[in-house]
Amino acid sequence: MKKKKTTIIAEIGCNHNGKYQLAIKHIDAAIKSGATAVKFQIFDPKNLVAKNTLKAPYALKTTKMYKDQLSMQKKIMFKFDFFLKLKKYCKKKNIDFLCSAFDLDSLDYLNKIGLKTFKIPSGEINNIPYLHQVKSYKKKIILSTGMANLDEINSALKILRKSLPLNKISLLHCVSIYPTDEKNINLKSIQFLKDKFKCNVGLSDHTSSLIVPALAVISGAKIIEKHFTLNKNWLGPDHSMSLNPSEFKIMVKNIKTAEVSLGTYQKILTKKELSLKKHARKSIIAKTKINKGELFTKKNLTIKRPGTGIEPKKIFSLIGKKSKKNFKEDDLIKF
Repeated sequence: MKKKKTTIIAEIGCNHNGKYQLAIKHIDAAIKSGATAVKFQIFDPKNLVAKNTLKAPYALKTTKMYKDQLSMQKKIMFKFDFFLKLKKYCKKKNIDFLCSAFDLDSLDYLNKIGLKTFKIPSGEINNIPYLHQVKSYKKKIILSTGMANLDEINSALKILRKSLPLNKISLLHCVSIYPTDEKNINLKSIQFLKDKFKCNVGLSDHTSSLIVPALAVISGAKIIEKHFTLNKNWLGPDHSMSLNPSEFKIMVKNIKTAEVSLGTYQKILTKKELSLKKHARKSIIAKTKINKGELFTKKNLTIKRPGTGIEPKKIFSLIGKKSKKNFKEDDLIKF
């Protein structure tokens, strides 16, 4: 993760629809779209969800062919061996590989293949055995906070911080509504979480907006995570709320504009701005002809461009004094 640059995660998740080559195509498209990392989801369906568990409301429209969560998860799952191949492919393509695990066996597998950063999904924030296991690896952690109140976030961090320093833990502000309306995203939570927990904070964004991630960067986010798909019309739980490659590119461009626009915490005058002063600012000017020895008054002095003479703030100190030379109308007053 480059210093001062936003980590931009293309959340491919399960948008590969269980097909390895489709996952590869997503990685390639994410790279072209400007992502700095890609993220997948790993789970064993039988360890993830009980039989006859209902699907989330947002998934009902695009997964009608599956009667419940278990049948849907079985269809979109990946074999564990695929994740090692994807990790190696990402290394070859010079993009960070991330993966969210949804059960303990999946966590253990990710650790065995050498994952450097563990992304804890929002649904596991109160899963105490899960948190204890992931902290034991002593790797970097990104913790999503969707559906979590302050007490739950604090409790999770207490467990993680027993083994990890602050600089190895990042929080993601997240609103677990799919999709999230812009009026509910509450970007002020980013600075609030930074102040409250003294660690890096990012945004896991489920809005359809291409500008909200840039606004999050302005608000202090160091990580942006956004769902990514090759086709928003494909069947599956997340495709419709994901960004396609062209949308993702625009989002990345907006983020980079935000980064450049932020600057530093001080008031700085650029060289170009300084060079404009003589054209845009004003000086004390002779309003009428002024003879040597004549007193300067409000009637014979005025303030006009250019800004190459005496500054306007000194006009009151001039009034009542004698002119030491002759001035024509519109001459700069000089000594």
